[in-house]
Amino acid sequence: MERRRSEGLDSDETQRLRAAVHYTVGCLCEEVSKDKETQFSKQAIACISEITFRQCEMFAKDLEMFARHAKRTTVNVEDVKLLARRSNSLLRYISQKSEELAFNNLEQKEKKKKKAASKKGRRTSDEQVVADSENLNTA
Repeated sequence: MERRRSEGLDSDETQRLRAAVHYTVGCLCEEVSKDKETQFSKQAIACISEITFRQCEMFAKDLEMFARHAKRTTVNVEDVKLLARRSNSLLRYISQKSEELAFNNLEQKEKKKKKAASKKGRRTSDEQVVADSENLNTA
């Protein structure tokens, strides 16, 4: 447990995370059981949960190290792609989702620019109306 504290997680946080992983694995196993008409023992679910938790810990450490190696403090998509490089199907999936997110972000930025430009255009036409009315008042 002392090792966990040095990593930034106290034992309560770790236990909550383990419980959340165990619950999620249990739900997934239940779904698979219904689809495939098989059963998972409690021990099997516990083992899958523990393996999943440990793998996530390793992933987190690797991602942190990739970012640190690049002299960054934030993990980004390229770090995740680097982590997934050993699994071609996972890498393809992550790359596809990354491209979709980038495309959606670009669309959102363009919409914001258009909205800001239309507001600016209205403002200048409103300013023109005010200027014209001032000119009429002075004439």
